[in-house]
Amino acid sequence: MEKQYTFDGPRGPVSLGELFAKRSQLIVYHFMFGPGWKEGCPSCSFLADHLDGMLVHLADRDVSLAAVSRAPIQEIEDFRKRMGWRFPWASSHRSDFNRDYHVSFTPEERVNGAVYYNYGASEFPSDEAPGASVFYRNAQGEIFHTYSTYARGLDILLGAYNFLDLSPKGRSEEGMTPYPMAWVRHHDRYAETVGVKSEMKTAASCCAEGEHA
Repeated sequence: MEKQYTFDGPRGPVSLGELFAKRSQLIVYHFMFGPGWKEGCPSCSFLADHLDGMLVHLADRDVSLAAVSRAPIQEIEDFRKRMGWRFPWASSHRSDFNRDYHVSFTPEERVNGAVYYNYGASEFPSDEAPGASVFYRNAQGEIFHTYSTYARGLDILLGAYNFLDLSPKGRSEEGMTPYPMAWVRHHDRYAETVGVKSEMKTAASCCAEGEHA
């Protein structure tokens, strides 16, 4: 890669090289969160719920992971605080990074119909799109773009989908409108959240009582 990218992080500007955090491999999740949005994309948030627990395991394999969105960093930090996430997350608001990796589109591009996304021209319902890009840095500090995937190619990153695929009803997305993942909510907005928390509390109480029995 010859182009230099600078992002905004919680503590100031950071380069793409700094997102590697002294490791040789970096996975960037292109999180759909545009400037002025009230919150990040629910489907991207569904995926992001899987990230924190794997950071330590990836680090042991010489891999860093970071999310990048075009929303300004303060909007990102406000949403991150609400969701309780800890993974690195930077803003590309002042760089061409999102456009260069085909996950942000101008209004003019969308008005004209097809945009370039997922290795082809198609219509897309938003200015922002999801994806994942992978980079490698050699001993000389040179950075190489090694891989990108988009759209349903990201399913492999969704651990909850793998569990649903084991269940009798599976994902139950057939006929879901306006798109298959329309059932997904931010984790603080499911109607059953209170019930799940109550069940967890009850289970914890039972365990505690068992310990003292």
